[in-house]
Amino acid sequence: MASLDWGYDAQNGPEQWSKLYPIANGNNQSPIDIKTSATKRDTSLKPISVSYNPATAKEIINVGHSFHVTFDDNDNQSVLKGGPLSDSYRLNQFHFHWGSTNEYGSEHTVDGVKYAGECHIVHWNSAKYPSIREAISKADGLAIIGILMKVGQANPKLQKILEALNAVKTKGKRAPFTNFDPSTLLPSSLDYWTYAGSLTHPPLHESVTWLICRETISISPEQLAQFRSLLSNAEGENPVPIQHNNRPPQPLKDRTVRASF
Repeated sequence: MASLDWGYDAQNGPEQWSKLYPIANGNNQSPIDIKTSATKRDTSLKPISVSYNPATAKEIINVGHSFHVTFDDNDNQSVLKGGPLSDSYRLNQFHFHWGSTNEYGSEHTVDGVKYAGECHIVHWNSAKYPSIREAISKADGLAIIGILMKVGQANPKLQKILEALNAVKTKGKRAPFTNFDPSTLLPSSLDYWTYAGSLTHPPLHESVTWLICRETISISPEQLAQFRSLLSNAEGENPVPIQHNNRPPQPLKDRTVRASF
């Protein structure tokens, strides 16, 4: 999915993406600013149900603009159900977005408030499609849980992930990452907002049912600094730290954001 023609700097960043990916100006783009006064409480929304098998955790990979922790998704061992979803969605990977300072870094904002970072847990519709490759461009193909991260206490749940970053310092590096349950990253309350949106970086497919948790999780300034120490260059090239990798909020257009609470 990653390629050299886009990034997050002035010359190839979000402002430029529409030149290569016209869908960047589409009607269902993500992230968005969630204006709480305009959200609609929907009593038909079910609770989010996740059951992840830690044994499906596979590896950690530096993809050049972030890092992914990937899972074995050949069967339904780790799935997301419920919420607004009518099908079962299989866990594929999770990753993070952050900013060059602690003042911003989340992709979604709430009433204009920016958070220090955001975790995305990515799932695909295994009831309808044979693989994430098939699902990624379909309207009901993906479901992503978004967790906003607020600067505060160090989060012990992030420790194992941060310790693994040294093994994948440069682009293309991968290392085993096993026995991890991403539900430990979820906040204690699973109240959520949901809307129809897109991947937040190219190819920007409008294929995502977003579930944004209302409650935040904490991350310390030191932990954020560890994310920023990851490099976007391949080994042997000049070191270029990944300072920031967040797309700014996009216009909501005609969409409604529903709330489970």
